[in-house]
Amino acid sequence: MSSSSSRRRTSHTAQRPTAQHPTAHRRTAAVALAGVAALIAAAVQSGAASAAPAKPQAGTVNPAHVAARLTPSQRVELIRHADATRAATARSLGLGAQEKLVVKDIVKDADGTLHTRYERTYAGLPVLGGDLVVDTRSGKTMDVIKATGATLKVAGLTPAVSKAAAEKQAVQRAKARGGKKPAADSVRKVIWAASGKPVLAYETVVGGLQDDGTPNQLHVITDATTGKKLYEYQGIETGVGNTQYSGQVNLTTTQSGSSYTLTDGARGGHKTYNLDHGTDGTGTLFSQSNDTWGDGTTSNAATAGADAHYGAQETWDFYKDTFGRSGIRNDGVGAYSRVHYGSSYVNAFWDDGCFCMTYGDGSNDQDPLTSLDVAGHEMSHGVTSNTAGLNYSDESGGLNEATSDIMGTGVEFYANNSKDVGDYLIGEMININGDGTPLRYMDKPSKDGNSADSWYSGVGNLDVHYSSGVANHFFYLLSEGSGAKTINGVSYDSPTADGLPVTGIGRDKALQIWYRALTTKFTSTTNYADARTGTLAAAGELYGTSSAEYNAVQDAWAGVAVGARSGGGTGGGSTYESNTQVAIPDNGPAVTSAITVSGRSGNAPSNLQVSVDITHTWRGDLVIDLVGPSGKAYRLKNFSSSDSAHDVKQTYTVNAAAQPANGTWKLRVQDQATYDTGTINDWKLTFP
Repeated sequence: MSSSSSRRRTSHTAQRPTAQHPTAHRRTAAVALAGVAALIAAAVQSGAASAAPAKPQAGTVNPAHVAARLTPSQRVELIRHADATRAATARSLGLGAQEKLVVKDIVKDADGTLHTRYERTYAGLPVLGGDLVVDTRSGKTMDVIKATGATLKVAGLTPAVSKAAAEKQAVQRAKARGGKKPAADSVRKVIWAASGKPVLAYETVVGGLQDDGTPNQLHVITDATTGKKLYEYQGIETGVGNTQYSGQVNLTTTQSGSSYTLTDGARGGHKTYNLDHGTDGTGTLFSQSNDTWGDGTTSNAATAGADAHYGAQETWDFYKDTFGRSGIRNDGVGAYSRVHYGSSYVNAFWDDGCFCMTYGDGSNDQDPLTSLDVAGHEMSHGVTSNTAGLNYSDESGGLNEATSDIMGTGVEFYANNSKDVGDYLIGEMININGDGTPLRYMDKPSKDGNSADSWYSGVGNLDVHYSSGVANHFFYLLSEGSGAKTINGVSYDSPTADGLPVTGIGRDKALQIWYRALTTKFTSTTNYADARTGTLAAAGELYGTSSAEYNAVQDAWAGVAVGARSGGGTGGGSTYESNTQVAIPDNGPAVTSAITVSGRSGNAPSNLQVSVDITHTWRGDLVIDLVGPSGKAYRLKNFSSSDSAHDVKQTYTVNAAAQPANGTWKLRVQDQATYDTGTINDWKLTFP
């Protein structure tokens, strides 16, 4: 890894401790996009949108870039062909002799473009963080999106650290997080490429149960040369029927002789089981002599079964009707659901291992976590796992959780259920807090007391359920816009990080943009800056880069402090930019980049927007100032010895009303600790 090791790093004024940092941020995803994406590569950080390709009528989706609705057999055939040609693909991409591709998924656009998602191996070892998406048309490679831009090469394949030592470390980490199992389930050699220079490593998985009863599936990555922990994440992703939450609904069941079961033959054979307070196995398939399930109360075990079965049914239909997706893996095969997990278990979770959703019954077994948005949330973890595979930690983990909240919200609106109406509240029906309040709020995530409204350096250090607030807020702004409004009887009042308004484009379009980015642009290591790039690419392909939808994506991200506005927010703004690269020396003197502003009258505004794009391998080293024409400096970012993440890509709001607008403005950057270097790639001033 580049800078999250335990090296001593010397500051100008102090020495940084050598403790292992709690997170391991990765580099920004390498994106090489042609066509629309080539334009984005040049303009995505500046907010500029020009020279757009041909596009359909304003506000409508470009049909060429809509994913084709493949039958399971058609998808299998595409995967078979990609698998047969993977060696040639690897050569065409310039991969090394020891690298091989493994086909994971394929999306086909209406114009014939194939988006093929690959995992990688190196000398037969899995490469974690080596995934990539290759876009081809008529056999020609158009675009490549990689989870890492690093050259895949390691010094050797013989570990200096024993497998037993790696296992011991992982078991200790699991115990620190509430696990009780004395040994690991598995230990394997891998190549770790998700953060900086690829290294030989061990991936250890520790199972068992956590202290709250949630199954444990802790993955710990250990450097096989130094024994240092590089990364860790939790593999368990938490999160006619008379239902408790949705009223009386129609369920698809199966009759066999005189019995009925909660088996959905119309949706891949999805089944719903009763664990009867157990914590392993599948439990017992719900079966009875009549086809009316539950009575709307928790005293009837089938009530929770009906809720879960209905949620799975609506989620399947939402993905199929909205995106043309046939099940979680897009292969027409249903997952299964388990209800009544444990005793008074206040959670629900998705598990890739069993390809299933599991629901607890809540506090005192009175509030099962089987509401519509929770069902959609959990199944969507499976969709993410089978598409982008977003790592369940740091900023990618926040995006993983947010994707489930976004899609769970989509399911709730799609179902159009009068008892559980569509809203931008997460878990509002399950009373998980015990006071009737929702689990999360998308319009202003900080209302839950923990979630982030906007991006900031270090947001990836939050629990993924709280760092998800940045993307949840983005999605709300993109869908509905900022400010006060009432939707389906619920009042919202969404702020923006820069104080400027955002005009929404509607939930349906926002969902299409997010889904296309998830399935064709995001990789395992995508962070918030990458997500902005990916959603802009998706919006550009669907609606055109000069469209209102494209501009709204920029403005919604700026509203959560990720990147620049599309051009002033209120329509009357002006942007001044410098894209001359300036090297930032390691632990050296400050460097500056200048922008000259002319032709304006009076002083600068109180909400001057300063958008910064800096590449750096340990951004905590950096101190960043805006220097006005009078020489007055405005601190944008302070030094932080604990911020080990990469890069600074952020928009700051500065009260520069004391400065004349015209004159030379400077961005001043200094690296104040050793071992890391960077570059000012681009920065801009926006006068609203």
